[in-house]
Amino acid sequence: MGKMSEKETGGGMIEGRNAVLEAFRSGKSVDKLYVMPGNQDGPVRTILREAKKHDTVINYVGKDRLDGMSRTGHHQGVIAQVASYGYASVEEILERAKVKGEDPFLILLDGIEDPHNLGAILRTANVAGAHGVIIMKHRAVGLTATVAKTSAGAINYTPVARVTNMAKTIEQLKESGLWFVCADMHGDSMYDLNLRGPIGLVIGNEGDGVSRLVREKCDYVATIPMKGEIESLNASVAAGILAYEIVRQRG
Repeated sequence: MGKMSEKETGGGMIEGRNAVLEAFRSGKSVDKLYVMPGNQDGPVRTILREAKKHDTVINYVGKDRLDGMSRTGHHQGVIAQVASYGYASVEEILERAKVKGEDPFLILLDGIEDPHNLGAILRTANVAGAHGVIIMKHRAVGLTATVAKTSAGAINYTPVARVTNMAKTIEQLKESGLWFVCADMHGDSMYDLNLRGPIGLVIGNEGDGVSRLVREKCDYVATIPMKGEIESLNASVAAGILAYEIVRQRG
């Protein structure tokens, strides 16, 4: 499979009622909608209906917050954050592995918030041969321009899917034959684990790590051996180390 079928959507912030409504109706991937809580007239209600129809994250914020986000000063109480690139589906990622005749290798990110981390992980996913990356829709960074730049072009080739419930997604993928390993300080050495076959590598949030519910769904917990004085690694670095242990074992 070559480049992703979904083209760049022209991401960034879109301001004003008409512009935001047009973004939804034209099919742009709107990651988040920011609305003043008391701003509920007809046009805004229409925008909120579109947002709910597309399962867009809605944040109710005050005028000061919107003023600080605005680049034009004419937001009319509504600002939409639009993804720079389109999203794939989980099914498309699995199909990508099938077309290549390979066991699926997915990287799942449980709440990555730093766009530089997401961009770096996309870059690693591409060069390590992962078939796609799955991110959270809520409390996580989307495909912003910073992510695209940090990925050094990988965003054009590595599909990214967004899901609402990571634990449920893992359960569904297990039905397709995948098993899962998550990164955590309190687990078994990655060198002692069998990381072959259809696999999903789960990387947690920069501060809190993998959530309890997601960790409980994983088959193994992998720890990266560390010899220094500090006790943790940057999320994107940890993803790179574990991804390449999977590459090594898959041969």
